[in-house]
Amino acid sequence: MSGSAPERPGYDPEPESSRSAQALGKAISKIDLDGHDFPPSPAPSSPRNGKRYALATELVYTEGADQYNASSTPIYQSATFKQTSAGGEGAEYDYTRSGNPTRTHLERHLAKIMRAERALVVASGMGALDVITRLLRPGDEVVTGDDLYGGTNRLLKYLATHGEIIVHHVDTTKPDSVRCVLGPKTAIVLLETPTNPLIKIVDIPTIAKLAHEANPQVLVVVDNTMLSPLLQNPLELGADIVYESGTKYLSGHHDLMAGVLAVNSSALGEKLYFTINASGCGLAPFDSWLLMRGMKTLKVRMEQQQSNAQMIAEFLEAHGFNVRYPGLKSHPQYELHNSMARGAGAVLSFETGSVQVSERIVEAAKLWGISVSFGCVNSLISMPCRMSHASIDAKTRQERALPEDIIRLCVGIEDVDDLIDDLSRALASAGAIKITPDGFYAVDRVPPAKLDTLSNNIF
Repeated sequence: MSGSAPERPGYDPEPESSRSAQALGKAISKIDLDGHDFPPSPAPSSPRNGKRYALATELVYTEGADQYNASSTPIYQSATFKQTSAGGEGAEYDYTRSGNPTRTHLERHLAKIMRAERALVVASGMGALDVITRLLRPGDEVVTGDDLYGGTNRLLKYLATHGEIIVHHVDTTKPDSVRCVLGPKTAIVLLETPTNPLIKIVDIPTIAKLAHEANPQVLVVVDNTMLSPLLQNPLELGADIVYESGTKYLSGHHDLMAGVLAVNSSALGEKLYFTINASGCGLAPFDSWLLMRGMKTLKVRMEQQQSNAQMIAEFLEAHGFNVRYPGLKSHPQYELHNSMARGAGAVLSFETGSVQVSERIVEAAKLWGISVSFGCVNSLISMPCRMSHASIDAKTRQERALPEDIIRLCVGIEDVDDLIDDLSRALASAGAIKITPDGFYAVDRVPPAKLDTLSNNIF
């Protein structure tokens, strides 16, 4: 027989292997949402059309270019990435220390919700601050507050002792106190608001303006951990760098350690990235995935925590305790806080007048876990001078008017009536309250007219 065989009905002369290759190539197109010809990886989380949604929506909504259209961001649990050429040209990723698709997706998502040009993630909140302080040089000056997180104080003290950095601790709630120490050598103005644990409020716009007028090169750095991007955006208030512990509200479950940095300057972002890449402190892929997952519930968690905190603060204040919480109208900076933030957060503190009484309260609580940190779905209780701020020596604590008896409450999402009941029983068990015919009051705040009617009954 001569000639080619006749074509059968439905016969396709193109080999099956060729068709399969074309289909596979189409399925895993290398063109990402930015038009880059890179290997498949999670794409920027911002919508294709550039539309901005309400923050509650943007926390949850992401877009991806995963080749399998996974509804959850894939975890690229790989230290290295294969290259297509001997020189590795054109590849977006090569080594996870320098970059990882899961981390990139998280960083782009964070930039969106933090209203920043660029966000970066590292292994802890203190790791984030360490990256920032690598910008300092011997002889530089740092202006910061007198009510700081203990870890921040420890790092600054180390830099002052070993790095020839001059640190000025002032009352940052008073802009004039900051103005007095600003000068041409000021490199960083480091702010926390609300402060921890005294819950003082710092006027970010005013201090940022003063700092930049004194030295245009100064970096105004704000620790936003106490509020999260849901309630405050310091970059929009004049800050140059915002950082926070992702371990707290962003994660919400205390199952990971993470630090977040955000900037609106690409040049500054590159400087920070250089240190992260050089030191290898970038967040691991699995932790990046955990943080991405936790962020999606930030709004519902924070709203419940904040509602609970408000009711607990009002309960304590109504019974005579000195309560520090920016959601109370009695807070001396209530108006200032509300001019910058969209809520009061879920951390409050109060005093009992006795270190021993405070210790008994902390130990008597059952629903309130004794622990450092905050931002978790579970409610926590602690004495900062014994735990989170113990690294600050007693003399310095006294100079900064940090009461030894202060109790910090980090409110969770439990039923608020259960939390108040448990706290009430702890107060009574510790002897912090006395019962009168008109109710109960903090021992050191009982109205004088009621002193002769006090009862020793347990609440």
